[in-house]
Amino acid sequence: MSKVRFSAIIIPFLFALNLLAQTTNQAYWTYIDRYKDMAIDQMHRYCIPASITLAQGLLESNAGRSTLATQANNHFGIKVGGTWKGPYVLRNDDAPNEKFRKYRTAAESYEDHSRFLQGKRYQGLFQLSITDYRGWAHGLKAAGYATNPRYAQSLISIIERFGLSQFDTRHPKSRHPRSADKAAAFFERHMVYHNNKNYFIVVEAGDDMATISKATGVSQRKLRRYNELPKGYVLQPGDILYLEKKQKEASKQFKDNPIHIVDYNQSMHDIAQLYGIRIDRLYKLNRQGPDYVPRIGDILRIR
Repeated sequence: MSKVRFSAIIIPFLFALNLLAQTTNQAYWTYIDRYKDMAIDQMHRYCIPASITLAQGLLESNAGRSTLATQANNHFGIKVGGTWKGPYVLRNDDAPNEKFRKYRTAAESYEDHSRFLQGKRYQGLFQLSITDYRGWAHGLKAAGYATNPRYAQSLISIIERFGLSQFDTRHPKSRHPRSADKAAAFFERHMVYHNNKNYFIVVEAGDDMATISKATGVSQRKLRRYNELPKGYVLQPGDILYLEKKQKEASKQFKDNPIHIVDYNQSMHDIAQLYGIRIDRLYKLNRQGPDYVPRIGDILRIR
């Protein structure tokens, strides 16, 4: 096969694969931010690690995007079973037209998932530490929660990739060790995430540099410098704001596919924030200067 022919096949494939990875990554963060408190609450009431609940929800519902999740609010793929008296939907799974539980809300699904794991076959899991997510993942597979032979590894990979184990030590109403002051109130509304050896928060409506600086203890000057923002920049809801200096390249998880394919309306700053890398290093990795404006479909190196 000629090099031209090979490129004609592989480049569109890499483009589709990379776009899928970007979309999935963003969808996962959105799901985590939306349902983390629900998982933490379930942990404190039923002693199931929040990391396990979130990882199962992400995996079983494709980050809330599956047909079961969107049409039946079923985030955990739980079938009807002998005790279920509520509504159900039909879906092909291990066999055609299997019955899956249907819920009014996602909260009902989370609650039913916790109760489902109280069944006899899962009782051995509750002998494990609340922080032993690996043991829980392997225990769920051994107890027959899923038929996928790599189910445990999939859960562990999700937990470690997105740092979900941090939620296993959080209290649902007071998730930060500070006393009940303005800083504590700030952390009631904001979760601190981890990406590429750095910590970040997601800006919410009403946030500004002054309040974030006061709550986090990071000066406004450093926040602007770490995030490469001009002095007069006004924070927007959804902005990623790092609390430490970013890295020179994307994390090792991207070593086998160290590229980013530019999506609609993405700037170099957007891409640098997404991967937790410095914008000057992003320009250097791609042999571009500050005047370069990425266009949709451009392929950029991130490490």
